[in-house]
Amino acid sequence: MSDGKTATSAFEVIGGRPAVKRLVQAFYRNMETFEGARSVRAMHAADLSQTKDILTQYFVEWLGGPDDYSKLRGDPRLRMRHMRFSIGRNERDAWMACMNAALDEEVSDLALREQLRSSLAKLADWMRNDPDRKDDVRP
Repeated sequence: MSDGKTATSAFEVIGGRPAVKRLVQAFYRNMETFEGARSVRAMHAADLSQTKDILTQYFVEWLGGPDDYSKLRGDPRLRMRHMRFSIGRNERDAWMACMNAALDEEVSDLALREQLRSSLAKLADWMRNDPDRKDDVRP
C-alpha cells in the first residue's frame, strides 16, 4: 500500500496455522460430544485424522494463508464434495453449533470471530442440498 500500512489477513489475526489447527480440533471435539451433532458426526469416518488435516488446510487458505489446499486438492468445490450426504437445516444447525462453540473457544479477536461466524453461517446454509426433505423447507 502506498501509505506504508500493510493489510493483515484473517490468517494472521487468528494466529496462523497453530491457531487454525486448534480451531479445527475444538470443532471436531464438539462434534464428538454435542448430542445434536450425531447426524453430522455420522457422515465422517471413524478416524478423523485425515478430515482434520483437510479442514485445516482449507481454513488456512480460506483465511488468507498459504494455498496448500488448492495445490493438493484443487478447487474446493465444497458443495459438490458433500453431495453424497443429505444436508438439511438440522445438519447445518448442528455443524454451526459445533463451529460457533469452537470459535468462542479459540478466536479471541471479537471482530474476527463475528466475521467468521457470519461467513461460515452463509457457507453452511449454502451446503444444504436436500430440498425434498420434509424437515428442511426453505423460506
